Amino acid sequence: MKLKITGRERSRRQGRAATTVLERLAILVASLLLSVGLIAVLSGFFAGRDQAGVSGSSSAPGVAFADLGHAHLAPGQPHPRYNSDPPTSGAHLPEPVAHDEARLNDDQVLEALAAGDVVVFYGDSTPPPGLRSLARAVAAPFTPALATAGQAVILAWRPGATGIVGAAWTHLISVANATDPALRSFIQYWLGKGAPGRCC
Repeated sequence: MKLKITGRERSRRQGRAATTVLERLAILVASLLLSVGLIAVLSGFFAGRDQAGVSGSSSAPGVAFADLGHAHLAPGQPHPRYNSDPPTSGAHLPEPVAHDEARLNDDQVLEALAAGDVVVFYGDSTPPPGLRSLARAVAAPFTPALATAGQAVILAWRPGATGIVGAAWTHLISVANATDPALRSFIQYWLGKGAPGRCC
């Protein structure tokens, strides 16, 4: 015996199939929304538990020094004692860097570091071999505007410096020559990372 399906039965079965597809689609959309909502809630919870200023990692390159702040001194106001030589943080006169490959005073160094620049010191009156090309490989050529923006690698003569000394905000690294990969890593890591909370 052969069953004959009527037009009504066929449309009822098609209606059930359409309902099943819609139900599956609704379940999928609800699951996605629930997942996104759960991720957002958990992200907010864990972000709220994060301690600002506390780094869980000691993998930042260079030797770290305590942050002495980035306050600007008034003309004639005495400078504090810094905790590193060259200084890597501390109160200073707001004196921008106008040229690289020149001798910088501590105020210029600190203003540059606070902005996010990396200053690379050398002991002779001219940069050692390979230092200029390294600086140009990791940043644009020096301009005062680039330094003010905290995106410059500033080469600086510092009489008495032994080898090459890289400085970033609260960090120093000392290497024998410009080909040491630790110097490139230091510059790439710290460039653009100035004093926390610095607005101007």
